[in-house]
Amino acid sequence: MWVLLRSGYPLRILLPLRGEWMGRRGLPRNLAPGPPRRRYRKETLQALDMPVLPVTVTEIRQYLRGHGIPFQDGHSCLRALSPFAESSQLKGQTGVTTSFSLFIDKTTGRFLCMTSLAEGSWEDFQASVEGRGDGAREGFLLSKAPEFEDSEEVRRIWNRAIPLWELPDQEEVQLADTMFGLTRVTDDTLKRFSVRYLRPARSLVFPWFSPGGSGLRGLKLLEAKCQGDGVSYEETTIPRPSAYHNLFGLPLISRRDAEVVLTSRELDSLALNQSTGLPTLTLPRGTTCLPPALLPYLEQFRRIVFWLGDDLRSWEAAKLFARKLNPKRCFLVRPGDQQPRPLEALNGGFNLSRILRTALPAWHKSIVSFRQLREEVLGELSNVEQAAGLRWSRFPDLNRILKGHRKGELTVFTGPTGSGKTTFISEYALDLCSQGVNTLWGSFEISNVRLARVMLTQFAEGRLEDQLDKYDHWADRFEDLPLYFMTFHGQQSIRTVIDTMQHAVYVYDICHVIIDNLQFMMGHEQLSTDRIAAQDYIIGVFRKFATDNNCHVTLVIHPRKEDDDKELQTASIFGSAKVSGL
Repeated sequence: MWVLLRSGYPLRILLPLRGEWMGRRGLPRNLAPGPPRRRYRKETLQALDMPVLPVTVTEIRQYLRGHGIPFQDGHSCLRALSPFAESSQLKGQTGVTTSFSLFIDKTTGRFLCMTSLAEGSWEDFQASVEGRGDGAREGFLLSKAPEFEDSEEVRRIWNRAIPLWELPDQEEVQLADTMFGLTRVTDDTLKRFSVRYLRPARSLVFPWFSPGGSGLRGLKLLEAKCQGDGVSYEETTIPRPSAYHNLFGLPLISRRDAEVVLTSRELDSLALNQSTGLPTLTLPRGTTCLPPALLPYLEQFRRIVFWLGDDLRSWEAAKLFARKLNPKRCFLVRPGDQQPRPLEALNGGFNLSRILRTALPAWHKSIVSFRQLREEVLGELSNVEQAAGLRWSRFPDLNRILKGHRKGELTVFTGPTGSGKTTFISEYALDLCSQGVNTLWGSFEISNVRLARVMLTQFAEGRLEDQLDKYDHWADRFEDLPLYFMTFHGQQSIRTVIDTMQHAVYVYDICHVIIDNLQFMMGHEQLSTDRIAAQDYIIGVFRKFATDNNCHVTLVIHPRKEDDDKELQTASIFGSAKVSGL
C-alpha cells in the first residue's frame, strides 16, 4: 500500500487499482500503396541533459556587442543582422537593409535565420561566428531543403489527396462537409489554405510548407469518425508529433501583419480567417505545447489573440503560452456558452469579430480587483468537473478521493521500501501522460532505461519479453507520448534539479513533474545540520515551483523505519512538519 499526502486533503491509504487502458493509434496503414515504409531512427530516450541553461540574455547581448553584430530587443527573442545570409538577401529593391533576420531565443540561446533558414544552438552560433567547427557559415546549420525520413510518404499521400470540391460524388462532398463541420466554410477558403481530402482514409489533409511556401515538409491528417450521435476526430502527423513544427497558415502571413489569432485546430483557423479576414495560425500540437522553435515566427506581431477552445484546459494553456510570448501583447478569448470555439461559432451564426473584441488582456499588475477575476470565477463555477482537474482513466477510486489532477499543486507519496511506490507512480503518471499531460520524470534511484522498460510494459499491458516482434509497434506509440526524462542519477543539488525543471517547463510546456525521491537531494544540501530544516527548505522550493509555474509536482519521500505490524502515520514521514502539514 501507499500513503498519499496532498495539499488540502487528509492522510490517505491508497491500494493499487486495475483498470482499462486506452492507447493512442498510430498512422493508418492504408494511406500508402504497398507495404508501409516507416524508417524511424531509433534514438536515445528524450532526456534533459545538463547544463540546460548554458547562457543568459545578458551574456548573449555582451557576445553580440563584442563581435560587432547589431541587434534589437524583441518580445521573446533578440533580433540581429544575420551572419549566415548574403548581403544581397538582406536588402530590398532599394538596396537598403530591410530588417534583422536572425532571431535568438532569450531563454535558450537557440537561433533561427529567416533568410537562409540556418538554425541551431547557441554553441552552434558561436562556432559559426568564430569560424570554427563543422557548422561554420555554410555547413550543416543551413536547412534550405530539409530532407527527413518521411518525405517520400508525405509526397505520396499529398499526391493522392484531392481538393474537396473536386470529388465526383456530390453526396460524398456533403457527407464530408457535415462530418467536419465545413457546411459554412467556402471552397475559396479551403483553396487559400491548400486543404485537401484523402478519400481512402476519409481524412482532411493539412499541409506543412517551408517558410515562403518553397517546399512540402509534412502533413496532418484529420479523420472523422461517427461515435454514437456525435463525431470524434483523430489526428495523425507526418513527421511524428515531436518533430511536427507547423504553424498552419504561415505562408499566408504578410510581413505587414501586426495582429494574429492563434487557434488549436486547423478547422478553427479556416472559420476565423473566412469570417474576420484576420491572419490566423494553428499551433501544431493544440493546447499541449508551444515549441520555442516557433517563437521567431510570432515576433512580428504586436497583438496576439489566443482562441484555443471552449474548456478550462484551453484557457489554462492560453495563459501558459502567453507567458512565453510576452503577456503584454497577448489577449485571451474566455470560454463560454456565448463564445464557443471558432468553427462552432461560425456554424452557430455568432459574430466572430465581436467575440474577438471581448478578448481579455493576459497581463495585469500584481494587484487585481474582483472585476478582473469575475469571468474566471464564473468559468470555474460553470465547469465544476473541469475545475476539479483531469480525471484518471484507470483509477476510479483516486478520482473519488482527489477529484482530479490539477496544476499548481504538490502531491507527496510515501511507503515502505519495496511496497511499489515507483511502479504505481509510473502507471499513475502514464495514465495522465496518455491524455496529453506533458510529463517530466526525475528518477534518481533507478536508471531511465529500467524505468522506461516498466512504463512501456504497463503501456502495452503485456510482457514484451515474450513477444519481441511487437516491440517496434509499442515503442513507436510510446515514443509519441509527451514524456521526458531527466538524466540525473544519485545525489543532486536542489538548484540543479529546479533549473532543469524550469527549462523543461519553458521548452516542453511540462505540466507534471515527478521526483523520485527527495532523499537523493538531502545529502547534497549544506543548508543546516538539522535534517528536518533541510527537508522543509526543499519541500518549500518544490511547492513554490509548482505555484509559480502552474505545474503539478509529485514527490516521493521515504518514511522512517517502522515495525512491520505498525501502520504508517503522519509522523512517519521523515519528521517534517511542512510535509505532514500539506
